[in-house]
Amino acid sequence: MNGAQDLGGMMGFGPVVPEPEDVRFHAEWEKRALALTLAAGGLGRWNIDISRHARETLHPADYLSSSYYEIWTKGLEKLLQGAGLVSAAELKAGRAIDPPVPGQKVLRADQVAPALARGSNYQRPEAAPARFAIGDMVLTRNEHPTGHTRLPRYARGKLGEIERVHGVFVLPDSNAHGRGESPQWLYTVRFDGRELWGEAADPTLTVSIDAWEGYLEPA
Repeated sequence: MNGAQDLGGMMGFGPVVPEPEDVRFHAEWEKRALALTLAAGGLGRWNIDISRHARETLHPADYLSSSYYEIWTKGLEKLLQGAGLVSAAELKAGRAIDPPVPGQKVLRADQVAPALARGSNYQRPEAAPARFAIGDMVLTRNEHPTGHTRLPRYARGKLGEIERVHGVFVLPDSNAHGRGESPQWLYTVRFDGRELWGEAADPTLTVSIDAWEGYLEPA
C-alpha cells in the first residue's frame, strides 16, 4: 500500500545498512514478540497476507517511530482484537480479563520446529498458460491501491524484462482482504537502475523484483 509502509520503502531516510546475518534480536522481548506472533498464527484465524496488512495499517507516525518487532507486536494486537480473542481492556491492563474463547487451535512447543521446517506452500495449479515468457519486455501498472500489494511504489509504471517464470501462486492483494486466493502467474522482472531512478542512477545497477501477472502489461 502507499505510504510509509510501502514494500519498497521511501526516499529521504538514508541508505539501508545491513546487519550481520547472525544478528536476529536486539533485546530479549523481541524473541517473545516473534514467538507470540508465530503461536497466534497457529490459531488459523488469519493468513500471512492478512498479518502483513495488519502491520501496514498502523498510523504512519506510529509505524515510522516503531522498531521492527514493535510493529509486529502492534499488528498482532490488531489481529487478536479483530478476531475477538482479546479486548482493548485486556491489552491496556496487560492481562486476561475475559474468559478464554473456547475451541482454539494450539501450536504446542514440540510442534514449532516441524511447522517452521515444513513452511507453507503457496503455489497452485495452472488454470491458464502464462501470458509472458523469459525475455519479454513488460510495463508495470501505475496503480496506487489503498490495500495490500507486493508491487513496490518505485517500480510502478516502469519498463522491465521477464527474467524468470516461477509458476502460479496465491495473489497477496486478494488474500490479504478475505477475497480468496485468486492465484496468478508469478514472474521475476529485471529493471535497469536508470529506469527506476533516472539518469543519475548507477548505470551498472539492475534491480529484480517478483511480480504477479496482474501487475504487468506487454511493453
